Amino acid sequence: MKKAILATKVGMTQIFNEDGVLTPVTVLQAGPCVVTQVKTAERDGYDAVQVGYADVSEKHVSKPLKGHFDKAEVSYKRFVKEFRFENAADYSVKDEIKADIFEVGDKIDATAVSKGKGFQGAIKRLGQSRGPMAHGSKFHRHQGSNGSATTPGRVFKGKGMPGHMGAKKVTIQNLEVVRVDVENNVILVKGAVPGPKKSLVTLKESVKASK
Repeated sequence: MKKAILATKVGMTQIFNEDGVLTPVTVLQAGPCVVTQVKTAERDGYDAVQVGYADVSEKHVSKPLKGHFDKAEVSYKRFVKEFRFENAADYSVKDEIKADIFEVGDKIDATAVSKGKGFQGAIKRLGQSRGPMAHGSKFHRHQGSNGSATTPGRVFKGKGMPGHMGAKKVTIQNLEVVRVDVENNVILVKGAVPGPKKSLVTLKESVKASK
C-alpha cells in the first residue's frame, strides 16, 4: 500500500461530468494528516507511518499522547492511525499527507463505522419474511419459529434474531475517485460511503482493484 488518508464525511451530493452524465458522490474532507512517527523494521519490527488527524485542544488529549505529540513537535490531534506504506522510509516526522495523494480515477476502499440503528426486529435487521397482514392472522412481523421442542430443545448459536443493528466497522471496496480539490483538501467519491455525517473515514488504495 502506498496511498491512504484519514477523512471526515461531509455528506452526499451529485455532479455532472464533461459528458453531462449525473454521478452521485460522497464529499470527504481528506486531511491534511501530519506524520507523527515513522516506524522501521529495524527498530519496531515493521515499516509503517503513523499519522494524526483533526486538531484538538490539549484538554482532550491523554498525557501519553500529549508527550508523543510534543516529542514530534506537532499540534495535538484527535485521531491517530498507522498505515503500512511500502515507501514508509520516504516520509519524515511533520510531513503532511493531503488530498492530492489520490488522483481522479483511483480505486479506493473506504472504512468507517456504519450508522447505528438501535434494537431492530429480524425483518429489518436480517431481511426475514413477514406473516400475512390480514386482521385475523395474528402473525405479522414476529420472527416465527426459533427451534423445535424436544429435539434439540434449544436454539442453535448463530440463529438470526432481533438485536442491535448498525454501529459496526464497514468497508466498501472499489469506490472511484471522481474529483480531487487540492486547494480545499476535498475528495469526491462515486457512490455512498459508510457512516453518518462528520464521522471518521479511512481511505486506502483498493486491495482488489478491478481492471
